[in-house]
Amino acid sequence: MPRIALYPGSFDPVTNGHLDVVRHAVVLCDRLIVAVGLNSTKQPLFSTDERLDMVKAVFAPVAAKAGCAFDCTTYDNLTVAAAQKHGATIMIRGLRDGTDLDFEMQIAGMNETMAPDVHTVFVPASPAVRPITATLVRQIAGMGGDVSPFVPPLVAAGLKTKFGG
Repeated sequence: MPRIALYPGSFDPVTNGHLDVVRHAVVLCDRLIVAVGLNSTKQPLFSTDERLDMVKAVFAPVAAKAGCAFDCTTYDNLTVAAAQKHGATIMIRGLRDGTDLDFEMQIAGMNETMAPDVHTVFVPASPAVRPITATLVRQIAGMGGDVSPFVPPLVAAGLKTKFGG
């Protein structure tokens, strides 16, 4: 039975922190599905199609190099329901610090109650990417700052285009 993992997030934009999580996740599963969450109450900087394109361009080569099948999708319901829909038994969650751990432990507990067959796996961020958040990246880019240390080159170029840089 193949090990299918779902890595959910908004990916607005894809950061080096997300890339770090994917590098670790592809060795834990046979197939990785990156799920871009759609939230009607939020206005993302990048469109759904732009985020999916970033996800494919940045993560697919990492998965291929590791011999892991890769796919991406969107979802607008419970994350655990998206995992079940795609046959995932592993939910990948990245952790930067203790605050993330406290929050993610609560979600993992609720998810386990709703879907006992989906197991949350926490991936600790590498030290170099721990401070990176998509929110901070958007703020820095919006103020004309250099985000190249925090995002893949393709994403940095997309942010420059978005902010007229």
